Amino acid sequence: METPLTRLVGVRHPVVQTGMGWVAGPRLVSATANAGALGILASATMTVDRLREAIREVKSRTDAPFGVNLRADASDAGDRVRVMIDEGVRVASFALAPSRELMIGLKDAGVVVIPSIGARRHAEKVAAWGADAVIVQGAEGGGHTGEVATTVLLPQVVDAVDIPVVAAGGFFDGRGLVAALSYGAAGVAMGTRFLLTSDSTVPDAVKARYLAATVRDVTVTTAVDGLPHRMLRTDLVESLERSGRARTLLQAVRRAADYRKLSGTSRLRMLLDGRALRHGKDLTWSQVLLAANTPMLLKASMVDGRTDLGVMASGQVAGVIDDLPSCAELVERIMKEAEETRERLGCL
Repeated sequence: METPLTRLVGVRHPVVQTGMGWVAGPRLVSATANAGALGILASATMTVDRLREAIREVKSRTDAPFGVNLRADASDAGDRVRVMIDEGVRVASFALAPSRELMIGLKDAGVVVIPSIGARRHAEKVAAWGADAVIVQGAEGGGHTGEVATTVLLPQVVDAVDIPVVAAGGFFDGRGLVAALSYGAAGVAMGTRFLLTSDSTVPDAVKARYLAATVRDVTVTTAVDGLPHRMLRTDLVESLERSGRARTLLQAVRRAADYRKLSGTSRLRMLLDGRALRHGKDLTWSQVLLAANTPMLLKASMVDGRTDLGVMASGQVAGVIDDLPSCAELVERIMKEAEETRERLGCL
């Protein structure tokens, strides 16, 4: 199925695996790429040296195109961009809109730039700066999320920009792909659906918790880092929501120290990243400190398998997923369902 997305990045199928922290590592990304979709490597929880190693590991596993997801507000974003360019990465994905300078540097090096956005005005801004495509995530998506449903946000953005638009938030099968295409999208991006594959390195106990979840078990909370965050409702989430400010901040300080040790990030760099996080947002310094919870709480579940001590970012689709196919099986099934849906609708 050829679309503007497949032509832009050189993949066979208009499906993107999103850059999920602690989840989208070399094994999942390469399996996705080998299945004909676009795998995105998550770099935010990696050191710069580890990012280079991870890129090389993906390239050792596949010859297909793949991308790297970056935090545009990170103080070392420039260093990470240089690694990507040096290593010949095809696509740069951003969780936040990159600066004009960062985008120009990537494009001058021949890298396809695809920011993720959550509002029409953000799509218009990055398109004016030269973005090659955008990923539009509606409220159904996992992790940090907005309030506007994909079915409302997607057509707004499609009508506003002249670049390929990839729909995210609420997609898990071929019917959803056809629905997104009917809105004018060039493909779909999925996180939770790829997390729940046999190629994902997420521990089995955590996958089982996702598979057991119903739609009502997926909630949005601000208790983790002060920003709306969609995840599975667990005893830990409920405990965080009940905790007083002093106790929560103490836990955040401890986890920030753990994250600094794990990532090799200096105190100065964490301060600079925190200042960048506040920029343009109505966040107190206390909320910025709470954001230090997120990497370690995600690691506790996605790496260590602690469903009792970690948080599990999740799209609403977790409530309708009940199996663990390989990436190859998943992508093949999605494309078969899409073709069957198009035939049923009388599409050419």
